[in-house]
Amino acid sequence: MTTADEPTAIAPHDQPPTGQPSGGAGAQDPTGQASANVRDLHLTDSVRRARDDARAQGGQAGEWMPYLPAYDSPHCPPGVNPAALTWAETVAPGGYTHKVLARGTRLRFDDPTGDACPHLLLFNALETTERLNVADTQKIPWQAYVGENHPLLSGDGRVLAVVTGDSSGRHDAFCGTTTDAWNERKYGDARPHGPSPSGRALFLKAAAKHGLSRRDLPPSLSFFQGVRVEADGELTWRGSAGPGTHVELLAEMPLLVLVANVAHPLDPRPGYVVGPVRVHAWRGTATGPDDPRFTATPELHRAYLNTVDYCEARGL
Repeated sequence: MTTADEPTAIAPHDQPPTGQPSGGAGAQDPTGQASANVRDLHLTDSVRRARDDARAQGGQAGEWMPYLPAYDSPHCPPGVNPAALTWAETVAPGGYTHKVLARGTRLRFDDPTGDACPHLLLFNALETTERLNVADTQKIPWQAYVGENHPLLSGDGRVLAVVTGDSSGRHDAFCGTTTDAWNERKYGDARPHGPSPSGRALFLKAAAKHGLSRRDLPPSLSFFQGVRVEADGELTWRGSAGPGTHVELLAEMPLLVLVANVAHPLDPRPGYVVGPVRVHAWRGTATGPDDPRFTATPELHRAYLNTVDYCEARGL
């Protein structure tokens, strides 16, 4: 199993699995000859042959995939025991993923190429009406730029997660993700399985798997592609800090995590440029009263008290 070394402008949904030819009946090879018909490649004219053909695909690996079991990940974060992993995945350029995580889980995103841009939504996994509020996430800490020790807050005044590590420093809580209309204007296509899917379209697909709809999707934040506010109020895209950076979160509540790895809406490059993102999670311990972060500021102390009160009442 490998990870892409270069960013791509084509969503992998349109690419064949590793080791399989592209195109269907009538597709042309470089010599101009018609490639083999699907029926010639896969013998599925009986139940038994269909079963044998399906089983023959077993063991094939793609460049972008979840690793099952998680400890099979070839990219386990430094210092983490692979046996402790509860989630391991390389998310494709133009791809999405989702997961429910226990309180105290540590969640890490890695950008291997310098072009990843995972857009993130967080929900209270027990009551999904409580969700990430990017306005409060900027306002309550008196800091608009997300970085280490920054709380990611819900609209109910609780800490959903906190940033515990950051080697990038290039993140964005201003712009949200892309919409279909935006991508259609810029790239000419916004289909979820097309060459330039929008973040909102992918979030909607992920949300639907958990009984959520379009109305449940708030503004998101994104990692690895920075945005700054100039003195005149203009938003300026700063791009990536380069390949090999990471950001790590700690889940302070049970979380539903949605990720859409798509090009940033302010990226000035004409093509749909986004690289793969690696995601790993492992068991840990939520922030407690003895942690300096718990009482770092009056506002953060109150948010943590609200969080602990909620979790303890549910035996978490």
